[in-house]
Amino acid sequence: ILDESRWRSVVDAVEHKLLTPVGLRSLSRDHRDYKPMYFGDLRARDAAYHQGTVWAWLIGPFIDAWLKVYKDASKARDMLGGFRSHLLEDGIGTVSEIFDAEPPYHPRGCIAQAWSVAELLRVCRKTKQALEPQ
Repeated sequence: ILDESRWRSVVDAVEHKLLTPVGLRSLSRDHRDYKPMYFGDLRARDAAYHQGTVWAWLIGPFIDAWLKVYKDASKARDMLGGFRSHLLEDGIGTVSEIFDAEPPYHPRGCIAQAWSVAELLRVCRKTKQALEPQ
């Protein structure tokens, strides 16, 4: 869909503006409607839900795109390292639905979100296979 000549610039923009250790922000920090934290009453939380909140499952499509451009499975694997402490401390063995968009990236929403777990497992496997000798 996107012309190959534009892949790198799009992937680089996503990496620099949206990537966090636990997924992708839903809105860039420099947007006027950016909300860095998901908290408060229902109205406040709803306002933040797609206005900066980090979605863990988006790491999967991002890693796919990044590997198409850079073909460096080792660095892609390193980008998944931020999930390690989350898997061991918060909702042990699972991945939360969303996270605050700024450090320390507190987990929010569902404590165990199937699509977050699935995408993390999928790209872990994909990067591991790419690093194994053929």
